[in-house]
Amino acid sequence: MLLVGEVFRSASRGLFDGSVLAPSGNVCGFAEALEGVQRLHPDVVVVDLSGPESLQAIARVMVERPVPVLALHPGLLSDAEAFQALASGAVEVVSRPAEPGTEFWHTVSRKLMLLAEVRVSRPVQGQSKPVRPAPSEAPYPLVAIASSLGGPKALSVLLKTLPQDFPAPVCICQHISEGFTEGLAQWLGASSSLRVVEASEGDAMVPGSVYIAPSGSHLLVRSGGLLSLDPGPPVRGFRPSCDVLLTSAAATFGTRVLGVILTGMGRDGARGLKEIRERGGRTIAQDKATCAVYGMPKEAVRLGAAEEVLPLDRIGPTLTQWVRTC
Repeated sequence: MLLVGEVFRSASRGLFDGSVLAPSGNVCGFAEALEGVQRLHPDVVVVDLSGPESLQAIARVMVERPVPVLALHPGLLSDAEAFQALASGAVEVVSRPAEPGTEFWHTVSRKLMLLAEVRVSRPVQGQSKPVRPAPSEAPYPLVAIASSLGGPKALSVLLKTLPQDFPAPVCICQHISEGFTEGLAQWLGASSSLRVVEASEGDAMVPGSVYIAPSGSHLLVRSGGLLSLDPGPPVRGFRPSCDVLLTSAAATFGTRVLGVILTGMGRDGARGLKEIRERGGRTIAQDKATCAVYGMPKEAVRLGAAEEVLPLDRIGPTLTQWVRTC
């Protein structure tokens, strides 16, 4: 575990499995690292998931003194460990090659600069649900969700609150490191009563199913309840783009869209959420108190795109109430 202070100076030195490199450069064990979080108030904590106590350390950090956690995922591990880290409270996960080079450390440095501006809170816990519903029949409304930093954990909490007979498909655009969307779908599906898959070109949406925008493609909703993937250029720096998903959902489903914008940095999704509201759909932004990063929801509120601003644990029940009359 690596504590990062005001200036990140240690990327080129590497990481120490099961240890911490404090800003002073001293190496110590996990117990001392956790004490260091309390004492040093770091801007960011970096955890290498190859350490045997890494998941427990992340969870303890988030409970005792919440701070942004960047998890490094060694290629020798399965994606399950990456999503366990997100469930424990990590804000972002990055794949770590066996022999990290300059490009990798530059990527880590950029993410650390970003995460140093994030303010996190203690995680909100959701209630688990039994697995797998029987899909409902069309016609149906649609739920479209935008999320970014802190989103995987928020999505897990939200989806657990949706009932087995939820009468709408759910489309999600989550900003996440390249190559993790399939694993994200599997991880979310394992703890939800809904079917969760990575979206594919031409998928016919089924109520009670959740579709994740895949890495490298925009996800669009087409007429007839079909999904389309667009590998075109990033939109305002993002591919997949939350604005692209929400805007296409608004154009296709009109008043039958329920739009949600969750925790995340920046503005992606705010314009799309406003488009949904302007076309007669209903919209929710996650509130500041339960966001890991109150950026995207804040922008949606500023634009007047959010009909309701709700804590995370109330979003699922509200969607369930609204979708019955949508």
